[in-house]
Amino acid sequence: MTASATPVCTSASTAVYPSFTSYVRTRGPVLQRTARSLTSNPCDAEDLLQTALTKTYLAWERIEDHRALDGYVRRALVNTRTSQWRKRKVEEFPYEELPERESTALDPAEQQSLHDVMWRAVRRLPDRQRAMVVLRYYEDLTEVQTAELLGVSVGTVKSAVSRALGKLREDPELACAA
Repeated sequence: MTASATPVCTSASTAVYPSFTSYVRTRGPVLQRTARSLTSNPCDAEDLLQTALTKTYLAWERIEDHRALDGYVRRALVNTRTSQWRKRKVEEFPYEELPERESTALDPAEQQSLHDVMWRAVRRLPDRQRAMVVLRYYEDLTEVQTAELLGVSVGTVKSAVSRALGKLREDPELACAA
């Protein structure tokens, strides 16, 4: 007996709403970052986003203004996270002594200071390099997306980002902060 090469469930591969599929492909990374900001665990963020997108999919026909989809999904993310938080099982146990803090963890003031130093270093980059670094690493765009957005070749993006990262590695203020 041979295994079948066709998928068992063929209806799962075709979406009822192609516009929903397109929306998820386009806005997925941004929505994932939003979900990640609501949870402390990347896996929980993925589950949260899937739940919110499921709710959005079920309400797709009722959503009148598809230009406001990000707001709708964000509201679904927040409401779902709030519901999860309310249902959570509290597993806190009192101790007489507090555990020692890890020495490698930065306190919030040090984190903010490092963040400020990093942004000052990024701002010292030439405009074009700064734009490419921000699009690649802060907006999480691919090299191809960055090139299309800025109207340059992928090779230009690669070389400019490489030079920018080299300048950041050599930045004296940033080296002192790290």
